[in-house]
Amino acid sequence: MRKVVVTGIGIWSCIGRNCEEVSASLRSGRSGIGYDEARREYGFRSPLTGIVETPDLKSLLNRRLRTGLSQEAMYAFMASREAFEQAGIDEQYLLDNEVGVLFGNDSTALPTVEMHELMLQKHDTALLGSGLIFQSMNSTVNMNLSTIFHLRGINFSVSAACASGSHSIGLGAMFIRQGLQDMVLVGGAQEVNPYAMAAFDALGTFSARVDEPVKASRPFDTARDGLVPSGGAAALVLEDYDHAIARGATILAEVCGYGFSSNGGGISQPSSEGSLIAMQRALADANMSADDIDYVNAHATSTKQGDEEEAIALSRLFGGKHAWVSSTKSMTGHECWMAGASEAVYSILMMQQGFVAPNINLEHIDPAAATLRIATQTVDTPVRTVLSNSFGFGGTNSAIVLRTL
Repeated sequence: MRKVVVTGIGIWSCIGRNCEEVSASLRSGRSGIGYDEARREYGFRSPLTGIVETPDLKSLLNRRLRTGLSQEAMYAFMASREAFEQAGIDEQYLLDNEVGVLFGNDSTALPTVEMHELMLQKHDTALLGSGLIFQSMNSTVNMNLSTIFHLRGINFSVSAACASGSHSIGLGAMFIRQGLQDMVLVGGAQEVNPYAMAAFDALGTFSARVDEPVKASRPFDTARDGLVPSGGAAALVLEDYDHAIARGATILAEVCGYGFSSNGGGISQPSSEGSLIAMQRALADANMSADDIDYVNAHATSTKQGDEEEAIALSRLFGGKHAWVSSTKSMTGHECWMAGASEAVYSILMMQQGFVAPNINLEHIDPAAATLRIATQTVDTPVRTVLSNSFGFGGTNSAIVLRTL
């Protein structure tokens, strides 16, 4: 099997519009969560969300290409543009070589609502236009990216709830390992408009700590009262090691392990056993043990049961071990479909700069996590190996292992 490496990363999130900004936020423990009045007016119980800037694409893309971009596809374009630039991939390379694209995305609510409202007013499908079609399909991200960047390899969406971005990395690595692709753009994207999250708010899964938005996301803290939704996009250029060396690329990390499982239980029921299996498979795939891991980027979303079940699984593997643990969702909120990809990017930034980002807002640790070495402040330390967890509704679990070369 071929070795799979990361040669470029890109990010557009509530804690920064590029890797430089995001890295500074991670190191300083800066939260990107705020109060969205539009959600309160719309009828949300919780108006909290990650505040993600809308990119201005007019100088970057012509009108025809912009027309088909959904909100999350805009974010994905910006992240992918940065990832390709860091990887040294220009337009001519993309025209001359086959590159694939696998992106995690599991909703595109805004254009669907807009189409419905337009039809209620006009009662004429001829007025919808082609742009809304391409914005409203669940494959909106990869279809737009493949068009904009001339990607002619594998091309489909990964829809696996909050594990979508992580599975896209694992699947991209599998295509390269098997010799089916030399390079694949992978990642995840999440819209942040209120329409996408109303049903989640109805479930009572969001934090109601509206008086202190930056303290609302509290993974592993006994006072946590729910997650904070967020979004944006993250992208990684995956490449065969020999292919990367031959073209003189800088290697950021190796994707050396991918593990997965399904809980097979209640549709919204987390499982410590399912989490454990995914992590064990990822470690086995990487030919590593828990003792080899320097840092665990936990899925921990700041929900009562989800954090506890993951803490139980993490404790079975990493309790009393040297690995640092933190949930970057304490700063970003839960980036949902993009989370697995963004957290891989966050982890690579930590690996590059030698620090572990803090699990902010952790004041009273959940007893289930008591044996874990959770970083409550930024820790300056070499980070050579990372395990990153992502779990989602429907019992889908994914774990990725990254290491420096």
